[in-house]
Amino acid sequence: MSKVEEFEELRSLLFSIAYRILGSVSEAEDAVQEAWLRFDASPTRPDSAKAFLSTTVTRIAIDVLRSARVRREEYVGPWFPEPLLSDPYQDPARAVELADSVSMAALLLLERLSPLERAVFLLREVFGFGYDEVAAAVGRSEAACRQLLVRARKHMEAGRPRFEADRAERQELASRFFDALKEGDVGGLQDLLAADVQLVGDGGGKAPQLARAVVGAENVARLLGTVFPWLIRIDVTCEPHEINGQPGAVVRDRDGKVLHTLSLDVLDGRIQTICSVVNPDKLGHIGPVADAWAVDREVKRVRGGRG
Repeated sequence: MSKVEEFEELRSLLFSIAYRILGSVSEAEDAVQEAWLRFDASPTRPDSAKAFLSTTVTRIAIDVLRSARVRREEYVGPWFPEPLLSDPYQDPARAVELADSVSMAALLLLERLSPLERAVFLLREVFGFGYDEVAAAVGRSEAACRQLLVRARKHMEAGRPRFEADRAERQELASRFFDALKEGDVGGLQDLLAADVQLVGDGGGKAPQLARAVVGAENVARLLGTVFPWLIRIDVTCEPHEINGQPGAVVRDRDGKVLHTLSLDVLDGRIQTICSVVNPDKLGHIGPVADAWAVDREVKRVRGGRG
């Protein structure tokens, strides 16, 4: 098997590792590409392509995450990972298996961990690497990795997200939610929301965004049920998609450009959290990005003209 063939067989694994460490599609793709360049340039053939490439992409991602931490501390408003519609290299069955580990809630929880803890936790708990493989990947002893994992587990268990086990039920609830959203059915929306539901948006200061999280079923339903019918009047569309392994949608302007994404966390038959990513810097991998400010101005103009 050629190096190219070996790499392509492992590309999905490498991207999955890098994205979960970094929370960025573009940075994960860059890390995978850099790992390939190092693999291709290696003067000798590694005994295990998987070991070489997973170690390489993990170390690259850790280095990138360390530098990204400063930028995230200075970020305007809530920070969310770049929305992931799907891993184009991954087998669908494997994608289902890994869905919860890539959810917005899970990735935000990983932000509590140091870069090393994050890498160790993911390699061991999500991807099932042996301690020897984890140790080689992060450049620490097996004993040190066990200690890192213990600390990481404590942080993760303190706020571990839970999700509906029944994917069909989750998707059916999401379908009802988006139908009610398009119709501006405030009562219908409220029936689908948990009492303490949160609506949180990430604009990064580069797009219109909520001043703060909106909390409570009545508040969230009223806001969404009021805003979305006006968006539909100016030909904004809501395209259902899985976002980070959870039910969601891509919202597009009249030209089909990406305005923002919505993802829903579902538990006990109710929507617990609605995450909206509006920052244009985080949407380019999905497609051409809309001018959210222009859409916001048009909605205000139309609403003002129609009382």
